[in-house]
Order: sequence, then C-alpha cells, then structure tokens
Amino acid sequence: MFSGIISDLGTVERIDRQNEGAELMVQGGSAFEGFKLGESIAVNGVCLTVRESTDKTFTVDLSTETLKRTSFKDIEEKAGVNLERSLTPSDKISGHFVSGHVDCVGKTTSIEHKSGEILFRFEHPPDYVPYIIEKGSVAVDGVSLTAFDCVDNGFTVSIIPFTFSHTNLNSRKIGDTVNIECDMIGKYIFKACEKIFQFDGEGKGASLDILRRQGFLK
Repeated sequence: MFSGIISDLGTVERIDRQNEGAELMVQGGSAFEGFKLGESIAVNGVCLTVRESTDKTFTVDLSTETLKRTSFKDIEEKAGVNLERSLTPSDKISGHFVSGHVDCVGKTTSIEHKSGEILFRFEHPPDYVPYIIEKGSVAVDGVSLTAFDCVDNGFTVSIIPFTFSHTNLNSRKIGDTVNIECDMIGKYIFKACEKIFQFDGEGKGASLDILRRQGFLK
C-alpha cells in the first residue's frame, strides 16, 4: 500500500525484455537506497517486488500482465521514474490510499503553465469514466492528485511547483503515456452499488422501484 507521495526520482538503468515479460533495473535517487529483497516499491505507480539489489540499484520482474496494463511496455533506458516505498503503520498519509495496481494507461493531451501551477490534462479509455470523478483522487504515475473537468474521457489536474520539480511530470510531453490508478475506495463503492442497483452496463441508473426495495426511499 502506498500514499501517492513520491519519495524520490530514479532512473531506468536497464530494461531487458524477455519473451513476454521483462527485467527492470532502477537506480534510486540520492535519498532512495538500501533496498531489501522482497520489499515492495512503487515505480511510476506500479507496485513491484525487489528481486536483486545493490546499495543504489534494485531489480524487479515485469510480468506479462504488468507490461500489458502499464506504460512500461514503452519505457526506455535513462527514463526518469517516480519512486515510493510502501507505507508502514506509523507513516503519515498525505495523499490517498494507492494500491500500486494500475487500472489503465492514459495519454497526456495538454500541458499549460500558469502562475503558481501547471495544468495537465490526461485522456483515458472510456471504460474508466465511472471511476474518475470531479474532485476525486487519482494516481498518475504514482502521484496522488485531484481530478477536475472530468469530461470526454479525460480529466485535468493542477500541479504545484514543488510536485512538478520533484516528480517525472517535469519531463512529460504532450502525447506521453502515463499509468493511471483510480481511487480504490471509489471502485469498491461503485462495484457494490452496481450489484445492489443492478446497473445494466449501459449507464442506466437505479429505478425508483429498486431504490424503494433497498430502503432508500419510502
């Protein structure tokens, strides 16, 4: 479990694609070293397990599913990556609960530099529209952000200068792909409501009769 607050920026030292999987070696940042075998580290928002390590590097395996679901299928050596260690019970949760299980790959469609903020807009597959809501939490490459202007299969986020300079968002260009993880709690609530209200998958909500049977109306 993670919080979406990036600890440091790392660098891809090696990406070795083998059959349908891959092996990834990452160089940790100046304050990101001393890895333990088997520990979980979020790399661009993807929860990965340390298989080998040195003082300043760690190696992880990327499964077929991970490559299919994330932007790692396109990643190259020397790329900057966001790093976060897993939470401990005593950690302060300044972002939101992030599982490191990426839902989909999005695309950067606009970047607007304004006074005191940078506005990024991302496009995502239509299937994820119900899970990304106005003023809701979303993780982009592992960064905990608040979504707004959630229309047309896309959303906008406001990046403050500190976040911009301390994450790989500062190297993003229009057209770049990003890992998107929708709010975990929101997904569970939607799934529960989908079952209770018998949504038909075509965007139709609950009828008044269903709401009465479930006790929400008299």
